[in-house]
Amino acid sequence: MNDRQKDLIQKFAALAGLLLLTLAFSLTSDAFFSVGNAMTVSLQVTSIVYLGIGATFVILTGGIDLSVGSVLALSGVVAGLLTKAGLPVSAAMSLGILVGALCGVVNGLLVTRLKLPPFIATLGMMLVARGVALQLTDARAVSGLGDAFGVLGNGALWRIEEIDAQGFPNVVFPGIPYPVILMVVLAIVAGLLLRRTTLGRHIHAVGSNGEAARLSGVHVDRVTMFAYIVSGALAGLCGCVLMSRLVTAQPNEGVMYELDAIAAAVIGGTSLIGGVGTISGTLIGAFVIGILRNGLNMNGVSSFTQQIIIGGVILFTVWIDQLRNRR
Repeated sequence: MNDRQKDLIQKFAALAGLLLLTLAFSLTSDAFFSVGNAMTVSLQVTSIVYLGIGATFVILTGGIDLSVGSVLALSGVVAGLLTKAGLPVSAAMSLGILVGALCGVVNGLLVTRLKLPPFIATLGMMLVARGVALQLTDARAVSGLGDAFGVLGNGALWRIEEIDAQGFPNVVFPGIPYPVILMVVLAIVAGLLLRRTTLGRHIHAVGSNGEAARLSGVHVDRVTMFAYIVSGALAGLCGCVLMSRLVTAQPNEGVMYELDAIAAAVIGGTSLIGGVGTISGTLIGAFVIGILRNGLNMNGVSSFTQQIIIGGVILFTVWIDQLRNRR
């Protein structure tokens, strides 16, 4: 069985799990299978997908990025502070994303130049980025950012409202949230990059066998750097979207988000040893986590029990991945 066949089996197993979860929660809650809840779930998983795409790039090269949650917070805080200082929102958010990309550059240099293990390099960045975010804000939320700052996170395309007899607005269709549209665009672009370009093939090759890729003429260090930069930039984007949804820059935002990102990638078939994985699989994995949380919430399951269940799902998935690799 080749890597592509293994990946397809894992992906379809994740898709089957997603469909079973959807069916089960539809039977236990009347409100679960509705347009409004579908939009809610889609909006909730956007952060996991943004970070999961970055995690997929890094894991495909045989690495890991534990810093995305802290980079997310730092980028969002920078965007918030710049907006409050008078910079236009678009420029502030662009610089926030750039901060995330620069964190990715540092991670890449630590791994490729200093030859630090990715786990240690990104663990250090996780602590540094969180510390800088807290230092910049004195551990306080940055508020008073204005309505324009909240457009990206709270706006929606094709939203339809009607005014009722009492003069109050009535939402006919909630519209497609901008973060969801952005998620779809990013998934398509990243998927095409990995499947249809030379760079995508090089990313898979580096994770499959770095030395063989190097002997074949692949610039392994450059490919690895690219993966970490993508992960950092997407973490920066995620930070800007999250802070926009809150209309407040929170330096403590994003704690443990890196685990959701890695879990989404692994559930969707990305192998932790590198070389195998797809963006579509990561998208499925993100929705598995999102629907599981949403359905458990609707059924009144406590947040503590949810952590136990989701942790068990992650452990089971990683165990299946290990069995697949051994075979």
